[in-house]
Amino acid sequence: MQEIGRYTEPVKKHELILALIDIDKIKIPPFQRDLSEGLKKNLLLAIEKLGFLHPIIVFEHKDHFYVLDGHHRLEALKELGYEKIPALIVPEDLGPHILDFNTEKPPNIKERARQAYRLFREFWSKEPDKHEIELFSYFKDPSYLTFGFVLEEFQPRFPAGFYEALVAKIDRFLDEPLSEAAKERRQRAQKLLALNKTVNEVYDRLGFTNALLKGEIVRKAVQKAYGARVRKIEDDFYTALDRINKACKQLVPEDFGGI
Repeated sequence: MQEIGRYTEPVKKHELILALIDIDKIKIPPFQRDLSEGLKKNLLLAIEKLGFLHPIIVFEHKDHFYVLDGHHRLEALKELGYEKIPALIVPEDLGPHILDFNTEKPPNIKERARQAYRLFREFWSKEPDKHEIELFSYFKDPSYLTFGFVLEEFQPRFPAGFYEALVAKIDRFLDEPLSEAAKERRQRAQKLLALNKTVNEVYDRLGFTNALLKGEIVRKAVQKAYGARVRKIEDDFYTALDRINKACKQLVPEDFGGI
């Protein structure tokens, strides 16, 4: 590592170091989101045209540096054949806050969910007795965890976007140890999968052919169960999904304007 300079950032007073780091000393943390080849290609072209103007952000752990922000920039620079990369080194305790980074491309619900799941697993492996609710500042939204369990353990192609608004209204952080919270998250995931099965059955029964209408089925079922302008659902997770599942089965073509 070749240190270039250091300073104290003005808000939280973190001591930061700007340095040139050997690329082979940099690793990807297990809870980093998946690489997008398309984004990497776009960054590669931009770097060739404009230069490397935005250092990556890393934290140091033992003998290596781990990427917090800049995974795609790192891979682009590797492909261009460079052996060193400018990086901003931040305190290690910022590592678990990775969901607050990723500024190159705002992650969609599936990316956030998978990343939240991997971060959950990381905490679970180290502190299984820690309560999930104590980690709310790392995960931001409990629905990311439920979707993460669905996508990573049950159905990788689950259409989380159709259910994002609904689950955000009914999911809560759990005041249970992570070992127990994992069991509850799996049960919630299975309940969500059961609703998705009903949505698919209704989609087929109504003769729809545009998959985007599955999201409309979810929306109509929520309206039938809780009213047209529902903003808040007081029912617990399971009661809410049972009511929506029942409402979903009652949908008819007239609920969609006769289409």
